[in-house]
Amino acid sequence: MILESNSTKGKKNGSDSENFDGVTASKIKFPLYIYPETMKTVNSLYKADCCPTKTEFMEKAIRFYCAHLMQNKPELIEYLAPQVGTIVDGIIKGTEQRLSRAIFKLAVEVGVQTHMLAAINDIDDTTLFKLRDMVTDEVRRINGIINFESAVRYQRSEE
Repeated sequence: MILESNSTKGKKNGSDSENFDGVTASKIKFPLYIYPETMKTVNSLYKADCCPTKTEFMEKAIRFYCAHLMQNKPELIEYLAPQVGTIVDGIIKGTEQRLSRAIFKLAVEVGVQTHMLAAINDIDDTTLFKLRDMVTDEVRRINGIINFESAVRYQRSEE
């Protein structure tokens, strides 16, 4: 009978995997004693964290806790970066949704006003094209900040 070393056993168990830096490395096997309540928690959470195995879940948990303990060291990035990224993603997605809804509502209101104006005014094509060019230039010049009072003054000065 041939005795196997710990490193051979680790490789035999098919534990060549990618570590958190994207580098392929072999894992080592060691005994782990945990309370049954802790194991119940792991069993209920590891899939929710998108971990295919309990081992990967525990590896992430250990790395997270170690980084927490080394807060004053460069390894802090490993602890904070994913959390900050997740928070920022959530804020951006929420803001994006609110802005999209607001822009949609504005587009509907502009559409209603456009149809109302078209229904009550008889504007020839030449005037319409000149108006569009003038407004495009104005919006560029004033950086999109449209002021109704300024438009009224401009229209009255043309009369």
